[in-house]
Amino acid sequence: MSIDSLTLAKKVADICYAKLGRDTIVLDMSPDSILCDYFVLSDAPTRNQLRDMATTIEDELSKLGVEPKSIQGKNDNAWTLMDYGSVVVHLFITNERQFYNLEGMWKQAPIVYAPDAEQAQSH
Repeated sequence: MSIDSLTLAKKVADICYAKLGRDTIVLDMSPDSILCDYFVLSDAPTRNQLRDMATTIEDELSKLGVEPKSIQGKNDNAWTLMDYGSVVVHLFITNERQFYNLEGMWKQAPIVYAPDAEQAQSH
């Protein structure tokens, strides 16, 4: 089954949101990056929650026939990077996300989806 990049990014963001990821966003990187179309960013307060998010993303996407090109930092690290080609997922421990500040580095990239905001609007 083929899935387009934005749908994949939103699926990942929804998984993060369901796993209580904080401030989950999808950034449109396509105008600025030749490496991918979208970044998904989310954070969690603990390493266990971070690992659970990464494992669930990997498992759920695998069920759809989507496998990562690589995963770095999944076990007990403060930053997990999951490369799905057109979608790159960055999962952080909360203070590490603030330290690396990818949103600031890529501030010109528009936020195209934020499940937290979508859920708030639906209530």
